[in-house]
Amino acid sequence: MPRSIDSFNRQRLITSYFSVTLSITLVLFLLGFFCFLVLSTQKIANHFKEQVAVTILIKDNAKSADIAQLQKTLSVAAFVKSLQFISKEEAAEKFSKDIGEDFVTFIGTNPLQNAIDLSLKAEYAEPEKLGEIKRELEQNSFVSEVIYDQSLVALIHENVNRIGLITLVFSALFTFVSVLLINASIRLSIYSKRFIIKTMQLVGATRSFIRRPFIRLNVRLGILSAFIAMLLFSLSLWGIVKSYPEFSILVDAWILLWVFLGILVMGILISWGSTYFATQRFLNLKTNALYY
Repeated sequence: MPRSIDSFNRQRLITSYFSVTLSITLVLFLLGFFCFLVLSTQKIANHFKEQVAVTILIKDNAKSADIAQLQKTLSVAAFVKSLQFISKEEAAEKFSKDIGEDFVTFIGTNPLQNAIDLSLKAEYAEPEKLGEIKRELEQNSFVSEVIYDQSLVALIHENVNRIGLITLVFSALFTFVSVLLINASIRLSIYSKRFIIKTMQLVGATRSFIRRPFIRLNVRLGILSAFIAMLLFSLSLWGIVKSYPEFSILVDAWILLWVFLGILVMGILISWGSTYFATQRFLNLKTNALYY
């Protein structure tokens, strides 16, 4: 009979630990996912901003030396990520391939102009800064016009700010919910040991002595849960990138390091805090209140 009781208690203890670990793991996994989204928002925004093309059209009477000097100046400019010179002949050839017809032969002349295509750094791909860059470039007498999609730039700028704010709000909300869920799981686990806590208190054990084993145990469970959550997150991210290669732009070693560090720290802090306050609550209860 004692063996069956010991076996039952051991099984119940294992089940309790498993449920706490599982709860913390799932919450930390989702919390890590939202942290990843928050940290990746800026990278995604930068990626789209850097796709904005700025084309500098050069007048036909421009001197080769002036064009070369402009290219040299732009190559070291703070706002330029990359540039490419496209001659009017190259542009005509590409356009002919696109439309499937040699339009130069058809109209008898090449109406296109020499151009320099710029790819800007993300921090400069904003409406105000692009306007300043456009005005500065058009001050060159041999520059015909500076072209970029103003409506697209404004749309990207507006949506990036909006998405960033929404993601931040949802992440903060989910972090709060995560803390509540992990706290509830740990409190439920400690609730089953409330009589042990009170018995130890009645025989003279100090509060810190009573709390210590519970904190150690649940912090260990929090660390274990954090590592399992990291593994699940890594496998999920690997599966997403494998199925949708375009999402590979989100994979950044530093972002992943911060996400994993955040998962580990949150697992430890929430487990420690929840255990501390849960044991404190039962230590403050009177003996009769333990039955309710």
